[in-house]
Amino acid sequence: MRGRKFKIIGRGTIEVKNPTAVLLIAHGSRHEPANDDLRRLAVALVDRGEYEIVEPSFLELADPDIATAGARCVERGARRVLMIPYFLASGVHLVRDLTAARDALQAAHPGVAFLLGPPLGPHALLEQLVMERVHELEREGPRADLASSATMAKRFPSLDPH
Repeated sequence: MRGRKFKIIGRGTIEVKNPTAVLLIAHGSRHEPANDDLRRLAVALVDRGEYEIVEPSFLELADPDIATAGARCVERGARRVLMIPYFLASGVHLVRDLTAARDALQAAHPGVAFLLGPPLGPHALLEQLVMERVHELEREGPRADLASSATMAKRFPSLDPH
């Protein structure tokens, strides 16, 4: 596929082979290693080669927020942004907050289509993953970092409710 060239104001001309971006959206956590999971997923998706523009974003508690990451997709040449919620169900965040974030991005970037996808579940692959975790726990027992709340409080003082 021949790359398309897009003029980005103040940035010169960039070549983007696929002008569709993937914007991953997680809730965000005060526990920064939890946010790194989404960042690693974004890198892994780029490495697959299907989409060269993949940005992680967070609804709250972590950076970048959805507006910043969505704008970054546009700056990188996206003409269409697939907003993928890293949420298990269609709760209030997806129905209210993510639709509002989509609408705000659409208003800020009228020449770009922002499409909000469904949550990860329910889905047969999620059911399969849950059963895989059940079998792992049954076979191997709990991971050391999840073995007790006292262990968690020592390793991550910010998560200690006391």
